Amino acid sequence: MGGRRHPRLRAALLLLVTIPLAGALVAGALAPWVVGTGLAASSSADLLVPLPVELADQTFPGPTVLLAADGSVITYFYERNRQPVPSDQIAPVVKQALVAIEDRRFYEHRGLDVEGTLRALARNLVAGSVQEGGSTITQQLVKQTLLQTADEADDRLAATEESVGRKLREARLALSLEETYSKDEILTRYLNTVYFGEGSYGIQAAARRYFSVNAAELDLPQAAMLAGLVRTPTADNPLADPERARQRRDQVLAGMLDVGDITQAQFDEVNGRPVEVAPSPPPPNGCVGAVVGGFFCDYAQQYLTQTLGIPQETLEAGGMAVQTTLRPDLQRAGDAAVLANLPLGDPLAAMFTVLEPGTGHVQAMSVNRVFGYDVADPTQESVNLNVAASQGAGSTYKTFVAAAALEAGFPPYHVITTPSPYVSSVYRNGTAPYTVANVGNYPPTLTMAEALVRSSNTYFVALEDQLGSVERPVRTAQRMGLFSLDPIADQVVAENRGSFTLGPEATSPLALASAYSTLGANGTQCSPVPVTAIVDRDRAAFALEPGGPPVDTGDDCTPEAVPPAVATTLNQILVGDTEAPYGTGLEARVPGHQVAGKTGTSQNRFSIAFVGYTPRYAASVMVLNPKQNQDVGTYGGGRAARIWYDAMAPVLLTEPAVPFPPAGIPLAPPPPPTSPPPPPGP
Repeated sequence: MGGRRHPRLRAALLLLVTIPLAGALVAGALAPWVVGTGLAASSSADLLVPLPVELADQTFPGPTVLLAADGSVITYFYERNRQPVPSDQIAPVVKQALVAIEDRRFYEHRGLDVEGTLRALARNLVAGSVQEGGSTITQQLVKQTLLQTADEADDRLAATEESVGRKLREARLALSLEETYSKDEILTRYLNTVYFGEGSYGIQAAARRYFSVNAAELDLPQAAMLAGLVRTPTADNPLADPERARQRRDQVLAGMLDVGDITQAQFDEVNGRPVEVAPSPPPPNGCVGAVVGGFFCDYAQQYLTQTLGIPQETLEAGGMAVQTTLRPDLQRAGDAAVLANLPLGDPLAAMFTVLEPGTGHVQAMSVNRVFGYDVADPTQESVNLNVAASQGAGSTYKTFVAAAALEAGFPPYHVITTPSPYVSSVYRNGTAPYTVANVGNYPPTLTMAEALVRSSNTYFVALEDQLGSVERPVRTAQRMGLFSLDPIADQVVAENRGSFTLGPEATSPLALASAYSTLGANGTQCSPVPVTAIVDRDRAAFALEPGGPPVDTGDDCTPEAVPPAVATTLNQILVGDTEAPYGTGLEARVPGHQVAGKTGTSQNRFSIAFVGYTPRYAASVMVLNPKQNQDVGTYGGGRAARIWYDAMAPVLLTEPAVPFPPAGIPLAPPPPPTSPPPPPGP
């Protein structure tokens, strides 16, 4: 037999070890009731100990849920899959099954059960193995709570070590719990705490995982099986070992019959029957498993943890509800549009990003990628390409120069005649003259409005010349919300880069949509926000510290970041980009709707862009290779504008048209004064 001992010998040794422990427990914890009522009355205050905060809270919080604008679930954040439910949402048969197998005298004792402990020792000795535990449900609740709330290894060891001191503390806390809470509260809390295997903590998560039902809907065989999992959830797992799970379930049924919770007929109907399961996957956890909008989810998570300062640990264990701005209809339309133009995992990435003018609410972030961390899978990407600035956005920057010129007093009909190529009189290319040419044939003489719609390079470098410096366009772009420019803006100004109007600076799709949304809101700039409300586990406004102020989730807007007259004028000009015969964004035209927009193509066509907007939506599209420079093979008015149309047309065509207000600055010069008629003759 080697080193193996006979089961009865092992049980006898266990008894020898456990009897002194039980004696210490009885002596230390129950002395006030043993020595007399008078002494018990005077000593009860010393016996009970204050409950630590972990035990004073009635339940563990559930996961944090991330909700879309329509209330649907995007994903959850959790360390443990737990979905707490109140007592009335737990089937009574579950409570009966648990008490029958774990603590038959639960409703009789006051947290400790000496009779039950001795009975368990005797039964285990006869069986030669551990058939019944000695701890009460209340003691188990103490142990599980302290274990699951322990942050440090020493605390976890203290919650599980086999020592008289730990047992005594556990017993005294159990007595305090019984003095504080009702039996049903303790039982409900235990059922919401204990581990049932398969990553499921608490009865609701277990009911969903094994049977795809709610805890309130569990029937007798299901309840008995789950109650049997509490002792050894891995060994008795019905998904891994159905036969062992059946045997354990039938033990629970026998216990329920023995205490009178079920009839012989009920026992006979279920006993011996194969275990029947209907498993469901656990709820999504984090942005990799998001139901919709994985990249938006990542943006919202970063906003919560970095901008609002909520620790990731709080997200995963705080039981919060986070209301976001994601519109699932826009997100799915964007997803379909990028994939219709570029397949999943193509070296070229297509990013579609939408936010709402006047609020900054980010409504969709689509990429022809899946949010994930597998670097060997080309379809997955963990870098949020909607937020990252990697390539320039080309001629979309001409709008910032036009806005600066209008604000400086240049009218939309300001005429400049330029040759192609054009040599700047202000800007330099190092020590050489700064020379720029148009791509294609352009009239040499254009107004500002015509040049913006046609996207003339020479006109806008000449306009920068007349402004005298690049500082005004740069600062205008920043005021409009092009935050990707912020880290290098001072350097661009210091170097007086005449190329600014051609958009070579790395730009993020979100920043581009943000800047153009300021025009859609008639000059009001709103910083992008993905979250509108956060409530805590009690459904009160969430605060970082107890009693502190709620976290600010309001919109962050600046009225008149650019003069409304400038914004409304640019809106009317840029409508021509999708409607005028010579517009560069005709592919984005949506019949019956005014769409203002601007195309852009960077040097060597390493990226293309289109920004289209209405008073309700501002959406950018960028197409580029995020890993290396690659010729996209087309211009912003081609694939980028088509993606915009494919994403936005399904939404716009279901809504009434919202026109832009009239231009605040006349688009055409006033007619020349007419000479007065000659006076009548004599």
